[in-house]
Amino acid sequence: MKAQLGADFPAFADALAHESPVSIRLNPAKAAYDPSGLSRVPWHPDGFYLPRRPVFTLDPVFHAGGYYVQEASSMIIHEALSQCVSRKHPLRILDLCAAPGGKSTLLASWMPEGSLLLANEVIRSRVTVLKENLERWGHAGTFTSSYDPDSFQKLTGFFDVVLVDAPCSGEGLFRKDPDAIQEWSAEHVQLCAARQQRILAAANALVAPGGVLLYSTCTYNEFENDQNAEWLATAQGLTHLLLDFPKEWGLTARAKGYQCYPHRLSGEGFYLAAFRKKEGITFQGKPSRYMGKLYDVPKKNAAAIQDWVQNPKDFFYLQRPDGTVLFAPKNLHEELMMLDAALPQGVWLREAGEFKGKDFIPAQGLAMSTALHTAVPTVELNRVNSLQFLKKESLLLPDAPKGWLLAQHKGLGLGWMKNLGNRTNNYLPKDWRIRMDIREI
Repeated sequence: MKAQLGADFPAFADALAHESPVSIRLNPAKAAYDPSGLSRVPWHPDGFYLPRRPVFTLDPVFHAGGYYVQEASSMIIHEALSQCVSRKHPLRILDLCAAPGGKSTLLASWMPEGSLLLANEVIRSRVTVLKENLERWGHAGTFTSSYDPDSFQKLTGFFDVVLVDAPCSGEGLFRKDPDAIQEWSAEHVQLCAARQQRILAAANALVAPGGVLLYSTCTYNEFENDQNAEWLATAQGLTHLLLDFPKEWGLTARAKGYQCYPHRLSGEGFYLAAFRKKEGITFQGKPSRYMGKLYDVPKKNAAAIQDWVQNPKDFFYLQRPDGTVLFAPKNLHEELMMLDAALPQGVWLREAGEFKGKDFIPAQGLAMSTALHTAVPTVELNRVNSLQFLKKESLLLPDAPKGWLLAQHKGLGLGWMKNLGNRTNNYLPKDWRIRMDIREI
């Protein structure tokens, strides 16, 4: 870093001695967080800095998907996309290394109406948190998968935008994550650079002619950043795109990309490079005839689901043999069938609920979705009751109507309860409950 920064190194070292800034990105589809008095993140319209780090676990708006806690520098992806990609028509977007989901939720809010976002994570243990974060965000056009990049070979030329936020040596997170320091070594840097090239080669094949590949890391070294970006331009034949960032934002132009340094802006060490694929193979795949072991929802069940979805004719519905109902936007039906034909196990769709006999039990994903019908009975909870619900405790609601209720806080859904009069059943999934002691709030 001394060699890279020269006379700027003392300022860099001093920045690392101070705490990381805390930033959040609001969900424009769930406007419940008041940012009044907060400083803005310059490169994102919904990004804000907090004066201190609160206990996010104790904020029901966070659990409802009202905002995402995201490092400010990585939000620059929004501006890069806006400069490189037209939003005049729906897009097919792939976030290839997506967990835990911060950049996926950013993409979901950025992409034009009618678009498809596939958020993929190869490490299965990290897929659960990715799915949960996307469900909280509530966007109906997002889907998840778990494949090695090489498994996407049948989708050559399918995506208009591919984001590779590659696993890296993490040098840009040393201030934020002390464990990253212990994991660093010169050998690990070289290992990361080689792994990144393998991922990038697979990603490049997936970009449609005229499409855009974004490559990012949270590190500083030239092996993982500049050299891999140069390799994309030469060995992979991509055209490097120049981005126009205002000087006052503090980003530093590198040979083929842009670097964030903590002493020049309020953020961590994020690197980004953008490329366009001017020539390539156009996608040749065909949709599957049916999706795995799923089948069309029986008419009587389809009629019952319509009471739960705001615009039911805008979606298509599939059912598993166990009665679980999945739903997705109808305009994406063909694209999803193409993904199903090309990927070994298809992709995960959002659950609407399940039928047990004649009874429909709504799913958590439906509670969080912006597609949920506005006429669904709700109960507004204060902060204390919301946290009790999120602890998966039962609440007494003598004045609430009986039956299914959407637990809400500040108008945002938290999950489902069934009010039986003398008690309520809390249907929050076990994996979603908070485990922190809330007795002292």
